[in-house]
Amino acid sequence: MIDVAIIGASGYTGLELIKILINHPRFNITYIANSEGDTNIEALHPSLLGIINTDVDKANITDIVKSSSLVFLALPHKTSMNFVSKLLDYDIKVVDLSGDYRLELNTYEKFYTAHIDKNNLQNAVYGLPEYYKDKIKKSSLVANPGCYPTATLLALLPFIDYIDTSAPIFIDAKSGVSGAGKKLSDNTSYVNINENIFAYTPIKHRHSPEIAEKILKLTDKSVKINFIPHLIPITRGMLISIYATLKDNIEPIDILKDRYKNENMIRVRENPVTIKDVAGTNYCDIFATTNDNAIFINSSIDNLLRGASSQAVVNANILCDFNEDMGINHIAYVP
Repeated sequence: MIDVAIIGASGYTGLELIKILINHPRFNITYIANSEGDTNIEALHPSLLGIINTDVDKANITDIVKSSSLVFLALPHKTSMNFVSKLLDYDIKVVDLSGDYRLELNTYEKFYTAHIDKNNLQNAVYGLPEYYKDKIKKSSLVANPGCYPTATLLALLPFIDYIDTSAPIFIDAKSGVSGAGKKLSDNTSYVNINENIFAYTPIKHRHSPEIAEKILKLTDKSVKINFIPHLIPITRGMLISIYATLKDNIEPIDILKDRYKNENMIRVRENPVTIKDVAGTNYCDIFATTNDNAIFINSSIDNLLRGASSQAVVNANILCDFNEDMGINHIAYVP
């Protein structure tokens, strides 16, 4: 068994990590913490009453090091890098769910904040398993991708060689309210989101450079990304619709099936995808079709799982040389 710590247990992704890891056959939760401590997990998440009754401490590096050899950081950006820089000094493996290690330095500081751990930023591996698996295996620090980039990149990357990259790519992204976290805001209040849908931070959202940067790194092609996220009145789930211009005629389903034939967490669909089919799982469902030189690519994930916590556990499995889907739920929350 490998002892693991979860730092940032108060939020939705922290809860999802606990739900996965309490049933994991090789990971043993030995330390749970948040920024305040002085509580227990049943009080913090009443849904876990009678399932796990563990103290929640105020996060402390000394206690983390004593109790664990693998750490999940479910923390906001800027907070996370304060822990990583210390934990790696003790040869502890880290899966970071924040944005602190996902981007090149200049891009990160332009869209987030000043980075205080530049050395480790250079050594972090982007945790998209279908494209970085070999590098993840050799790493000690995995930067778990965000939900929007995960669903977008998995859908778009197989087609980059066929897309006219001189033309803009439009990404219409829709996410459930849990993607905004537990902090209250006008956008996520019931009166505002109920029976409503709206775009936010169109074109200038900070996930746009993450998507463009990873495409450039993986394909050596610069693309013009126009990313428009929307908030929709559901709790969990994400639907991505991508519109691009092709250079040649292609059979998109064949391309998807060939690219992901060895990836058991990608399901290629013959019809447009739905959120309900992936909710509660680590699956990414993808569909694509063409009209002359126009292509429509459609993907769906659970934003809290494939877009955060279950993908983090998959990355941890790879780090520890386990089967990558060990402990991962495969059955959707249907109906």
